[in-house]
Amino acid sequence: MAAAIPETEPIIRAAVQANPALLAHGEGGISVRARMQRLVYTPFKTAVLRNQGLSALARGPFLIVLDGLDECDDKVEVQELIDGLLAFFNEHPLIPLRVFITSRVEEHIQSQLKVPGVMLDNLVDHCSDDDIETFLQILFEDACRRNSVVRAYVKQHGEWPIQSDRRKLVKHIGRSFIFASAVFKFIMGTSTEDNDRTTPMDRLPLALKMNPGLDGLYAQTLARSMHLPHFSDIISTIALLLIPFSISAIAELLGVQIYEVVNVLVNLQAIIQVPGTDDLPVTLCHTSLRDFLTTKSRSHGFFIHPSHHVRLFLCCLEREVSFLRQTADLSSSLATIVLYTYSLAGQHLSRGAAFFKPAQFESIIRLCREAFSLNPNANELIQLSTVLCTSAKHTGSCVDLKELITLYREVDGPRPLCHSDRSKLLDILGSAGLERYSQTRAVDDLSQAISLFREQLELHPSPDRQRAVTLTHLGFAFLEKYCHTGKVMSDLEEAIAFLREAATCTEPGTEHPPAILATLSECLRTLYLRSGSLAHLQESISCRERCTPHDFPAETGARRDHLWSLAVLLQARFDVTGQTVDSGRITRLMEEVNRLPASSSPTLSSPRTDPGLRDTGALLSTIAQFKERELGGYKRFLPI
Repeated sequence: MAAAIPETEPIIRAAVQANPALLAHGEGGISVRARMQRLVYTPFKTAVLRNQGLSALARGPFLIVLDGLDECDDKVEVQELIDGLLAFFNEHPLIPLRVFITSRVEEHIQSQLKVPGVMLDNLVDHCSDDDIETFLQILFEDACRRNSVVRAYVKQHGEWPIQSDRRKLVKHIGRSFIFASAVFKFIMGTSTEDNDRTTPMDRLPLALKMNPGLDGLYAQTLARSMHLPHFSDIISTIALLLIPFSISAIAELLGVQIYEVVNVLVNLQAIIQVPGTDDLPVTLCHTSLRDFLTTKSRSHGFFIHPSHHVRLFLCCLEREVSFLRQTADLSSSLATIVLYTYSLAGQHLSRGAAFFKPAQFESIIRLCREAFSLNPNANELIQLSTVLCTSAKHTGSCVDLKELITLYREVDGPRPLCHSDRSKLLDILGSAGLERYSQTRAVDDLSQAISLFREQLELHPSPDRQRAVTLTHLGFAFLEKYCHTGKVMSDLEEAIAFLREAATCTEPGTEHPPAILATLSECLRTLYLRSGSLAHLQESISCRERCTPHDFPAETGARRDHLWSLAVLLQARFDVTGQTVDSGRITRLMEEVNRLPASSSPTLSSPRTDPGLRDTGALLSTIAQFKERELGGYKRFLPI
């Protein structure tokens, strides 16, 4: 963009200099939505406003192409990116900018884009059979030059495939380039099975009998290796790993021989990119294969159950401990696994936690304790703490918070931990304290959690992104304390102060500012009922108005609750001030409320009869319900 519109270059440079994290990746970085806001939307908008006569604009609107959006694994971030995009164009409908998105039909993408102002189109409708035929012709001509078997067949029998077979193949493919590419790879693939000596000429009629679409191709291709040893483990591991492993690393992780992995994969090269050497990564030809394998209604017998995440986490821990015991040399494949265990294996714990059996948790805890005893550092303590907290949450037991805090102080003693490790541990321990409090209702656990989060907050001065998360923890913790200790006003004021700052410093798209704002609004509403100060009511209304209805999903009833809460607040202000504008807004809001699907809330007949205006306890119940629905309780913020 800076090259196309030089006026944007100094704006982009200033944004990066002010916040270098815009160029950082991974944990602690800034969301794609916030990057787009700072590095694309704002510079473009500013340049347009400053230079209405930009010569570049004379050529028409600028176009941004987002190709293969479905390839992004983080579906939540993709949705937030789209939300930010739509919000920008809602605010600036006449800006000379357009965005062209290409993607497979994915529900999490398509549902976000089904709004006015977005034109959805099916690219298959713009692809002709002639395009597919030309594509296949080029592929087959190249294959005839490279493949000696095909070359010999053509020399003896003439053209291959013959025109009638090409026409059948084009019709069978149905204008899908992805399917065309996958079918071609299936036809030209070489099998090494002793009982399968088929040639490309033999496989062509098989391809014509496949079920149309990729699912049929995937099922037929996978069936060629499903009888081989370790097939399910190998395929499940490749599909679920968060980064691709080499053949040797897959073998090391699963405790099988390298040749056994190769034996399975060599028959699947139509759908999996198999490298020529054992130390290069194995990748899927297309992410739709992962979707197929993890959707039971599509893959049937090839379905990968989420419980395989449990096996992956256990395998990672076992290889790590074997290295720490010094019973295994640190080969390149084992080094890959150990690094993966420290950085990413915890996500397998999170995704498979619901499928762990008690005995498996016992094995994991034993391995983590042994790893920590062999190598007492921050990484091992983070891993142990995460496992103990996850086990407690899913077994209903209480985590031994005192033990974890003692271990944390010991690790942080001789050689102080680095900033990020200390913050991560404090976050885990504070969240564990909140989880323990939810089980014990002991105020000591709540106070311990507050103390840990206060310590973490000191590590993150503004405008650090983590500060907003910690402030939110503290806000909800003091809200719990307010409810627990007899509604002491100072606790409510502390909760409001923390949530107010969290809502101010949160980057757009990085956390959940609408949820924070709505909860803050309810807290201020409660404070208004206790103090009678119109200023508190005004701020409560302002918080609600900073949210948009689209911040809350309609299907869960959250949008209905939000609009109704705003109507209640406006009714309270109208009762005090008599502003006629509020009366009109209340009427319009209630009309929209009645059009939306209901939630589990009580019947919302009239904002004037809202029980919360008479009962503070009802308001606090509303906050708790909102927090559980919108934030998943404190669990939404747990690093695990």
